[in-house]
Amino acid sequence: MKRSPSKFLGVEMDALDIPQLNGLIAESIQKQEKWIIANHNLHSLYIYHHDQKMREFYAQADYTHIDGMPLVFIGKLLGHSLQRKHRVTYADWIWDLMDESANKGWRIFYLGSKPGVAQKGADILRQKYPNLEITCAHGYIDVRKDSLENQNTIAAINAFQPHVLMVGMSMPRQEHWILDNLEQLNTNIILPSGACIDYVAGAVPTPPRWMGKMGLEWSYRLFSEPKRLWRRYLVQPWFIGKLFVREMMGFSHQTNSNIAVE
Repeated sequence: MKRSPSKFLGVEMDALDIPQLNGLIAESIQKQEKWIIANHNLHSLYIYHHDQKMREFYAQADYTHIDGMPLVFIGKLLGHSLQRKHRVTYADWIWDLMDESANKGWRIFYLGSKPGVAQKGADILRQKYPNLEITCAHGYIDVRKDSLENQNTIAAINAFQPHVLMVGMSMPRQEHWILDNLEQLNTNIILPSGACIDYVAGAVPTPPRWMGKMGLEWSYRLFSEPKRLWRRYLVQPWFIGKLFVREMMGFSHQTNSNIAVE
């Protein structure tokens, strides 16, 4: 699939829905290539603008889908052709992805979550999709590149030979880990997937799906985990707001200039 990303708030994002994302996975497997499919939400945008290593990670990504309805709203206000279907979060995608994987024989390796949580989530997925080949390892490891624990984890991944490697360690730890170990990983698709399996296992409550479509999922998550998430949802958006106002002013100026020329 030829990439034509939207560019706003200082980053590039691809307008991709779930069938297109699954299609990209199929394409990478067919071509026997290794791709990163990253994602952006308001939290990742904040980190991106404050973390050089995060910017290096996104520079390595082959595609970056939108994981946040506020970004869809902002993109539309700035003139980009985005729709609700272009907001893809793992709480929704995981089921389609596992169904497709079971039907097409894609092997899945999930790295992340607390000990026992990923295994519980994998068991639930196997029960729902009996043909699914999935294995996992918890993410509470010494992530230093040359540590024995890290090297053993990479060896386990490569021994399984997954088509899809999902890394759920929270941002930016998961992106840093992928960037540090990219050359050693033997897989086709790498997905930084956050608390994906935690939702499946019930370790983290899943927001009602209508809230996600309305851009209100953040309020549910904040209420569920206020100590962990208050800064993400109550402080970081002010920085994003400044980026939006700055870009909106530039967009308005550009529009007025075009009108004047015409």
